Amino acid sequence: MSGDGDPLQPVGSVVDATPAARPDATGLAGRYCRIEKLDPARHGDALWQAMKGDDGLWTYMANGPFADGKVFANWLDESAVRLDPHAYAVCDFASGAAEGIVTLMEIRPAMRASEMGSIVYSRLLQRTPKATEAQYLVARHVFETLGYRRYEWKCNALNAPSRRAALRLGFTFEGIFRQHMIVKGRNRDTAWFSMLDSEWPARKAAFEAWLDPANFDAAGKQKVGLSAMRGDQT
Repeated sequence: MSGDGDPLQPVGSVVDATPAARPDATGLAGRYCRIEKLDPARHGDALWQAMKGDDGLWTYMANGPFADGKVFANWLDESAVRLDPHAYAVCDFASGAAEGIVTLMEIRPAMRASEMGSIVYSRLLQRTPKATEAQYLVARHVFETLGYRRYEWKCNALNAPSRRAALRLGFTFEGIFRQHMIVKGRNRDTAWFSMLDSEWPARKAAFEAWLDPANFDAAGKQKVGLSAMRGDQT
């Protein structure tokens, strides 16, 4: 016999199995940045100017670095038409210029699970409120609008900055998948992180407290870190 009442065969709790929505071209506006569906015609030139010559941006990526603007443009064209990964440009709110790329990938509506990945932040975007706000805007969209219950972050286990970023943003480390991938002819062990819909309200409150202009001094330096806003020391 089996079923909810059989202690020898425990099963998971009943959940809403209504599939989540797939991402579309909806834009997301914040205080410091805008998230827009990647459009090579609109974003390509600014992205190339912000990223060209910075080969270190691509060390842990499946693509890049790119020899010239034409090769980069071809990659953008291919990225923009894919449904999964679903690529966005991160644009400065004031100027409108694209300064980075983020994607939703491994999109599994039936399981209500998706991943934040293929993040490329130019030097203009790194370590700015815009960089954090971009993650907040997409996470909020994933949980509150699209209806996902699991949000993932995966990276090369050797990519220490990405692992630190995941923890800072409120993702929970789940473990290492050994020999998970071969990328650019090299082994990749993959570090897995996740955030759940039940955790999102507290994560959201911390993001919004951190992003409040009152949390920055006249020089733009944070007063309280994002991890501290959640009450931890990560």
